[in-house]
Amino acid sequence: MRQLANLGILLVICLVFLPTTVFAGDFIPELTAKSAIVMEASTGKVLYSRNASERRYPASTTKIITLITALEYGNLDDNVVASPNAATTEGSSLWLSPGEQLKLRDMLYGIMLVSGNDATVAVAEHISGSVEGFAKLMTEKAHALGAVNSNFVNTSGLPDERHYTTAYDLAIITAYGYKNPLFTQIVSTKNKIIPWPGKEHDRDLYNENRMLWLYDGANGVKTGYTDAAGRCLVSAANRNGIQIVAIVLDSERMWDDSIKLLDYGFAQLKQVPVITKGDILKTVKIKEGKASNVKLLAANDIILPIADNEHDKFTTVVEAPAKITAPIAIGQKLGTVKIMYNNVEVANTDLIADQPVEKKSFFTMFWGSVVSFVTFVIHNFA
Repeated sequence: MRQLANLGILLVICLVFLPTTVFAGDFIPELTAKSAIVMEASTGKVLYSRNASERRYPASTTKIITLITALEYGNLDDNVVASPNAATTEGSSLWLSPGEQLKLRDMLYGIMLVSGNDATVAVAEHISGSVEGFAKLMTEKAHALGAVNSNFVNTSGLPDERHYTTAYDLAIITAYGYKNPLFTQIVSTKNKIIPWPGKEHDRDLYNENRMLWLYDGANGVKTGYTDAAGRCLVSAANRNGIQIVAIVLDSERMWDDSIKLLDYGFAQLKQVPVITKGDILKTVKIKEGKASNVKLLAANDIILPIADNEHDKFTTVVEAPAKITAPIAIGQKLGTVKIMYNNVEVANTDLIADQPVEKKSFFTMFWGSVVSFVTFVIHNFA
């Protein structure tokens, strides 16, 4: 009986002190946000959502699509001149003076680190001639990505009933942003010094996104607040190659909510080797070669974040010709293998020849044809 009692005590101790992260995969986070979502960026897989399709004011999280649009339509080395209209923009500011010039690159750091509304107007006027024209590009880009429940009429996120998005749309937009190394570099920067023309010192910018200091692996993205939108945060983190984005809109405790979402997201996923470098994925016949076929090998590993119940949603598509004409060099690209998630491409690598194949000489091909002809005659007419 004493042994049973001791065993019971031990069991209670284990249950009390067992780390809660063991059950993180099943635990649904308790949030204060009105809308929320966490998404794996490479596949777009939604790991958790709450009211993610409800339209809401995005406040300064708008600047994520502002940044993406500027990167795709602008030249980072261009000089951007702040107009009087830009310099007098209300709200958070980079403190631009009328006529002040900064490189587009520096303007973008000012937009994302300290939420410079004035810089968003200067960039919009430089690229499109007006905020309205640039906002149209922002909306078109969002819709092209599948964020169809968004509409943008300004570049900063100042309240306007025609300016709205959803948590789901912001997740799609942000996940797309991480495909661009410049986007990743800017939104993950903690501190940046940029020029301040006419001043005795440069601008010393510190990122307002505290997640970069609070969360292990954090690499973005943007805070936002207005009375109409409430507290908003688009956060992101990368651990062991898994890139996750989390969005909370109208949140009372946006930092705590975001940490819970990111923790929950990472608990759902593990890196799984889908393709290993050197895997033989196809054998292709060779015309006019000294060898009759060549094997196609995967040029690189493909490792993807996959949830336990998601394996059947990934498929492999091999694109390569049925026949290839010699000569062929070892390592020559002869095709591509694509990994599809729900029929959308999420990764690929080249298929390369496993060996060199020389072209047959004219004499060899001639006598080969003669032998084939003679063999045909003997078999059919003898």
